Amino acid sequence: MRRSGLLRRPIERRTRRVEERLDAGAGSVCLDLLRVDPENAAVSQKEIDRYLGTLDEPKRATLVQLRDTIVAIVPDAEQCISYGMPAFKLRGKTIAGFGAFKSHLSYLPHSGSVIPNLAEETEGYTKTKGSLHFPFDEPLSKGLVKQLLDARMAEAFGSRR
Repeated sequence: MRRSGLLRRPIERRTRRVEERLDAGAGSVCLDLLRVDPENAAVSQKEIDRYLGTLDEPKRATLVQLRDTIVAIVPDAEQCISYGMPAFKLRGKTIAGFGAFKSHLSYLPHSGSVIPNLAEETEGYTKTKGSLHFPFDEPLSKGLVKQLLDARMAEAFGSRR
């Protein structure tokens, strides 16, 4: 199987190209340039700051509050980008994420069973198997975020942490 020239370039050179695009105002990390699987790509908190910086109010404020809530509940989680959206990893597993869309914001547990298992707690929200939708100006309660995180960590690790 023949490899493309991009794959043979040194990683430092590809990383520099991504940084240049970010400095030029690109709103998201170009993980395809790095040929890194987005699910496993850990990027710094700065990229999440840039993601949030591209959003209008009240989307930005609501997602900043959600991010702060997740960090308060799981302070040792690593902030990263997964599938082009902010996410949080713990011991190598993605345990939460969020995203802004045209008509709603979403909490993403990165599991198809967390939200269905918390059907009673998430009643009143629009939801899919893998996302919980909420309005731009109504942040999720800290209690609900804790329940979502606890359910995902129990699923991923067998206990809360």
